[in-house]
Amino acid sequence: MGPGRILGAGSRWAGALLVTLAVLRPDLAHCMEPPGWFLYQEKGDCYYTNGTQQVRFLLRYIYDRQQTSHFDSDLGLFVADSELDRTQVEAWNKDPAGLAQARGEVDRFCRHNYGAVAPFTVERRVPPRVKVFPAAAGSRPQPQPRLLVCSVTGFYPGAVEVTWLKNGQEQRAGVVSTELLRNGDWTFQLQVMLETSPRRGDLYTCRVQHVSLSSPLAVQWEAQSDAARSKMLTGVGGFVLGLIFLVPGLVIYLKNKKGRPVPQPTGLLS
Repeated sequence: MGPGRILGAGSRWAGALLVTLAVLRPDLAHCMEPPGWFLYQEKGDCYYTNGTQQVRFLLRYIYDRQQTSHFDSDLGLFVADSELDRTQVEAWNKDPAGLAQARGEVDRFCRHNYGAVAPFTVERRVPPRVKVFPAAAGSRPQPQPRLLVCSVTGFYPGAVEVTWLKNGQEQRAGVVSTELLRNGDWTFQLQVMLETSPRRGDLYTCRVQHVSLSSPLAVQWEAQSDAARSKMLTGVGGFVLGLIFLVPGLVIYLKNKKGRPVPQPTGLLS
């Protein structure tokens, strides 16, 4: 698994501590201008590589959108990023208890939170559902480029790779994708369109690769000519029409056969 970041609660480093400071200049005490506002933030981040095999804890102190100091678990020390915190950082690094607590957050905060949320986020896998269909042609006369849609829905996590192939050859030109959309149930959906001029017999394939799949999922669509589609529709229509006339005729025939008297054998004349 690549680097990730998970934030949680239950620790003094959890979330972000926001402190708002109001600074009022003495010479403006009687003015109507509002005081200046400055934002102080304390942010704790966890970075994971290959699960919890390699974990880095980074605690950052930010004053008025400028990082003034930070603690890096890879170094095991506090580092001053500006002169504003240099004196404070020297004092922190001389405090054995404070350093021990900061160094312990790799296990106490990062690894603990990973184990708590990983089954619902990092390790969660939902395979995609894939459907291929042509978009409505509209009023454009044929032959014209047609838009084929590959709809990929209901998958998690959101990283997915969708590729169009025509007769086995990957297509790059004319490929347009929508944005990755959240469904609101911890799944995603995506549509990837291919603009092409299909000919009868052309075989199009939408290939989807996702972490939940052991092998790529391929859904195919084969182009048919208008004449072939017309013949197919005519054949289906004729078959349905034949059934409509056949069923009532069969019912009438069976009813008549049931109500007809059975002829009795006649005796032989002596």
